Amino acid sequence: MDNLFTALVLSIVEGVTEFLPVSSSGHLILAGNILNFTGERAATFDVVIQLGAILAVVVLYRKRFLWLALPGKREAGARFAGLRGIGLLVLTSLPACMLGLALHSSIKHYLFRPLTVLIALVIGAVCMIIVERRKYDVVCDNLDGITPRLALGIGCFQCLALWPGFSRSAATIMGGMMLGTGRALAAEYSFIAAVPIMIAATGYDMLKSLSLFSAADIPFFLTGLAGAFVSALLAVKIFVALLGRTSLIPFAVYRLLIAPFVYYFMI
Repeated sequence: MDNLFTALVLSIVEGVTEFLPVSSSGHLILAGNILNFTGERAATFDVVIQLGAILAVVVLYRKRFLWLALPGKREAGARFAGLRGIGLLVLTSLPACMLGLALHSSIKHYLFRPLTVLIALVIGAVCMIIVERRKYDVVCDNLDGITPRLALGIGCFQCLALWPGFSRSAATIMGGMMLGTGRALAAEYSFIAAVPIMIAATGYDMLKSLSLFSAADIPFFLTGLAGAFVSALLAVKIFVALLGRTSLIPFAVYRLLIAPFVYYFMI
């Protein structure tokens, strides 16, 4: 397979961008084109290394995940725990899982391209600016206040992430804000809700594409997983700190700034 330098570069791109509203899949497609690492194997590698980023979230929010698995360990009053918390995550994951299963082949064939990424980057940026310019009543400001209706609503917005370049993080954060969560809570729930949907997507893709790889590819994948874990760990911490002082608009501006680069150098 390709060299470990390629795996390391792509893993850093994945880890840094996975939980920021800038589109990890979009950046991976663009980076893959620059490194001449494209095709079905590349698309599968891009999905598999998400496991490293997922592990970073589990480590950072280990207390919440412990409460989901062992509700008896939760603090008094914590409602995002046990079967109720798991049920909320299922509701959030369900729409994208169903749509992703139905359109999996079409998405990989038609949407994993620089032009579609460019369009999604611009449309996503415009949506972020519009959402930030409007004022929404905050009806929920902590994880324990999330209701089934809110969880399902955020899940419907998460379907936008099936379009590479739009960004799962951007879709769920904007959806949360529009449905009445504070920006910080929308981001926090976006991180946690990413775990089941990303595990499902990664597992499904690995099963579908297992024949494309051999034992010789293991070092390549391990490098990608490790790089994604470390870079995601740092990126999430920095993003959470930034959200306390800024809005989504700087990220929208960034998306618009790289759009010409995509057009001139990738199309």
